[in-house]
Amino acid sequence: MTDDLRPTGAPTLEDVARAAGVSRATVSRVINGVRNVDPVIQEAVRHAVSVTGYTPNRAARSLVTRRADAIALVVSGAGVEPAAAEEPEDTGAPWDGSSFTAQVFADPFFGRVVTGVVNYLRPRGMHPVLMFAETARAREEVVAYLRQGSADGALVVSTHAEDPLPALIAEAGLAAVLFARPARPVPVSYVDLAHQDGARLAAEHLLGRGCRRMATISGPLDVPAGQARLMGFRDAMARHGHAYVPTVEGQFTQESGEAAMERLLAEHPDLDGVFAANDLMALGACHVLREHGRSVPGDVAVVGFDDSSAALACRPPLTTVRQPVEGMAAEMTRLLLDRLARPDGPVTSVIFEPELVVRGSA
Repeated sequence: MTDDLRPTGAPTLEDVARAAGVSRATVSRVINGVRNVDPVIQEAVRHAVSVTGYTPNRAARSLVTRRADAIALVVSGAGVEPAAAEEPEDTGAPWDGSSFTAQVFADPFFGRVVTGVVNYLRPRGMHPVLMFAETARAREEVVAYLRQGSADGALVVSTHAEDPLPALIAEAGLAAVLFARPARPVPVSYVDLAHQDGARLAAEHLLGRGCRRMATISGPLDVPAGQARLMGFRDAMARHGHAYVPTVEGQFTQESGEAAMERLLAEHPDLDGVFAANDLMALGACHVLREHGRSVPGDVAVVGFDDSSAALACRPPLTTVRQPVEGMAAEMTRLLLDRLARPDGPVTSVIFEPELVVRGSA
């Protein structure tokens, strides 16, 4: 590009076309992702865009492509809330959902999902819009937001088995992909982990260490992942002759792990191995064991699940089953973009394999 072709003001499509030696229409087709453009011409246009510093007008581009270049990342809560949750009678003020959002941000899992989504979208010039759907009203707002075209599609992370949002999105014919298999079948693509296989890895590791009196802190049993991890652990134990495994249900929080561990110690003081269905609960269990004078792993071996930041924060660091959340979130995003490019494509699923990460707790 010569100096006389360098734009003096904000670069325009005409500037790019002149620099690339093609028509303005060709530049527009390349920038808007039209596929039947010669690769050599595409490269020339991209080089001209880089040299001129041209930045597409997002609003104008959306008029041509009918795309917002934004994706809604929706964290959706329980299907039914108490009436007071929507509008407390004592104040008349709308519920702000602060307890729900606080729970979301306290769990490292959600931060890992965001990281995977952002890292996939950023190089493609797209952006996630974080939305919470913890009430019926909020779910209606999400569906309306998508219908209006404010976002091209939705990545949905449900925290409750009875969440109606996936079905609402499917019924509306909107593009979406779910993180985790839905409790009830809906025609929406999803990514998930082989949870039962992961729990079997935990059981076999504890058995391999010589543990014989094991217990488990399950996840919430109204969540498919909680059910699957418990089933996988019990199945592996049964295959090794352990017909009964003491179980206390947790809520995937550190506090629930602490409460569950207190109960297990009270009812089974001779236990020597614990599998907690996520790292936060395992962290809570280790804390309680230390308070009761039990060494980890000397007296009680502990295995968690997820391989989150909580696993490294634990003392000793947790042996855990790795769930590649960032990679799963990136794949979820890829599936959504593929759905947007091919609206008539088939609904699909991608199942990731777990991996045992051995550290100091077991």
